[in-house]
Amino acid sequence: MRYREGQEPDPYYAYGKSTHDAVDFSMVLGIVIGLVLVWMGIKGRIVWLTVWSIGMVLLAGYFLGQRYLL
Repeated sequence: MRYREGQEPDPYYAYGKSTHDAVDFSMVLGIVIGLVLVWMGIKGRIVWLTVWSIGMVLLAGYFLGQRYLL
């Protein structure tokens, strides 16, 4: 992204708003997919799938929480 001479980049959107929107969408999608996989892991009694899916949901939630709550 180019800036005009003398124009400072916005520190909150240094890479552009569309990049931040895409990352936010990915995190929300990760939470939804993670919850579906948790359900599938519990239903199928697959421990590793349940554990990894819970981790994915927690990390995506943590990322979104850091971005919007702090």
